[in-house]
Amino acid sequence: MGTAVREKTAIVGIGATEFSQNCGRSELRMALEAILDAVEDAGIKVEDIDGMVNYTLDTADQIEVVRSLGIPNLSFFNKVPYGGGASCGTIAQAVAAIEAGLATTVVCYRSIRDASGPVTYGDFEPTRVAGDTYMGMYHPYGLLTPVAWVAMFAQRYIHKYGVKDGQFAPVSLVNRENANRNPNAIFHNRTLSLEEYNNSPINVAPLRRHDCCLSTDGAVAIIVTTADRARHLKQKPAYISGVAQGMSTNGEVMTSYTREDIATLPEVEEYGKKLFEMARITPKDINVAQFYDAFSPLVPLQLEALGFVGRGEGVDYIEGGHRIRRDGELPINTSGGLMSEGYIHGMNLIAEGVRQVRGTSTTQIDDVEYSLVTGGLGVPSSGLILRRG
Repeated sequence: MGTAVREKTAIVGIGATEFSQNCGRSELRMALEAILDAVEDAGIKVEDIDGMVNYTLDTADQIEVVRSLGIPNLSFFNKVPYGGGASCGTIAQAVAAIEAGLATTVVCYRSIRDASGPVTYGDFEPTRVAGDTYMGMYHPYGLLTPVAWVAMFAQRYIHKYGVKDGQFAPVSLVNRENANRNPNAIFHNRTLSLEEYNNSPINVAPLRRHDCCLSTDGAVAIIVTTADRARHLKQKPAYISGVAQGMSTNGEVMTSYTREDIATLPEVEEYGKKLFEMARITPKDINVAQFYDAFSPLVPLQLEALGFVGRGEGVDYIEGGHRIRRDGELPINTSGGLMSEGYIHGMNLIAEGVRQVRGTSTTQIDDVEYSLVTGGLGVPSSGLILRRG
């Protein structure tokens, strides 16, 4: 996809369940609720949906969603792998399908019970070592979880650029400030001080508890259709100016330690070039950003990879939090992000990106024209630029 598809499609509906740590129902049930909420938001009918994209990790199977909602027919359906890297990738698949004439109205969704779901081996699954060659290189040394995997990248970044203890704190603090204004955020009623951040326990060095995202139950659905149709629907369209995916060579799933430089995000650098080229803008034109914030060091790394600052300058940019707060140069994660709103593998960041161009966020930025959203890091990833309708 290139500039030929720029703003030919738009997001017209967003829907979600509540975000909690004990939802009391199945992932399928939550997916249905979120999709119906998005349908209502868009002002369309369930019968209008003819395309569907979700994550390979979803247990809410497409065929059961179609059966439960009574969707008459899907002419396009697909799934995107790599966890949070799939978030904006679902939108890319929807855009491609609509532009190819394979569908007219596509729903993208993610439903997850990360907090209350059944206990499984998860990342410890012994058979995964046999299936993923690289896992056999790291599990024996205790690198068993995402926080451990990302901690390795963070340590290298700290060493290479002389980052001092506590310099990632502004990401956590700004996210929490934004969540405190968002009644739907898990941490809406819980503030975070620098003292509490500094005193929080180390999960895996150098990452503290408050450097890490939440475990969350919830679902989010996004509806994409043609720009022509979007102009006649209920909501102000969020035009898709740019959307791209990136998978770089010599990569693994969160353990790409054999690359020449593990203090960078090559997938993000590559999709970022295509993203801004498609939208015909530069990073300076972005008014607000929803950065995938599974762990706080990933925000300065993304600032560098996407060209907002030079390499090694991301931590200086976030210092004090002034530039990334709601009245700063580049406000970020205005709903609270994955660290303080909820962790729905990035789909909630897309919903917040839409709210910003609609003008309906609980931390609304003035006069937003372009809103950036990014997908999961350390895996094949994706990004999205939305323009005000």
